[in-house]
Amino acid sequence: MLLAFVAGLLLFLLVLSLGRNRGTESGSASLPTAASPQYAPLPAPLPAAGADGASRLAKPPGANTADGDEQPRLVETRPPAPPPTLPQPAPAATASTATSRPEPVPGQTPSPRYPAQALRRGESGTVNVRVEIGPDGVPAQVSVEGSSGSRHLDRAAVDAVRRWHFRPATSNGQPVSGSVIVPIRFDAQG
Repeated sequence: MLLAFVAGLLLFLLVLSLGRNRGTESGSASLPTAASPQYAPLPAPLPAAGADGASRLAKPPGANTADGDEQPRLVETRPPAPPPTLPQPAPAATASTATSRPEPVPGQTPSPRYPAQALRRGESGTVNVRVEIGPDGVPAQVSVEGSSGSRHLDRAAVDAVRRWHFRPATSNGQPVSGSVIVPIRFDAQG
């Protein structure tokens, strides 16, 4: 093994010395010079903004003209109005009772995070989330009533609504369990 190493080293030195001799004999080796490379001149600057502050450049379609922010943003909508129902006759023995529906508490409804994978794919849509709310105003059960078509968006909407707080439904002035459908809209185009 030592013999093979020594033979390889000798062969390397022989090739190295032959390469040096050829480079100096042929005179074809060129040394780098200090001459500067030739570059094309820069284009003329664009015209300055007009008196109204506009740059006179065309904006791409769909560009946000207010602040140039093209980040996707979440657009939340209010829950849809309940479908009209036929009035149910009240039982004769019971007096009519005033009832209300559960409502999200403003300021206690954190927005869902836009899933990175859905954002990369440009996935958008609205998720209708059904929420069963207990008398304490805390979601007891959260499920997807209407899918957006993306499991990532559906999961993000459900996870967000689980952290929400609600004003519970009431009956005769007392909090009771109730349910509501909350639409969560994801818009990758912003």
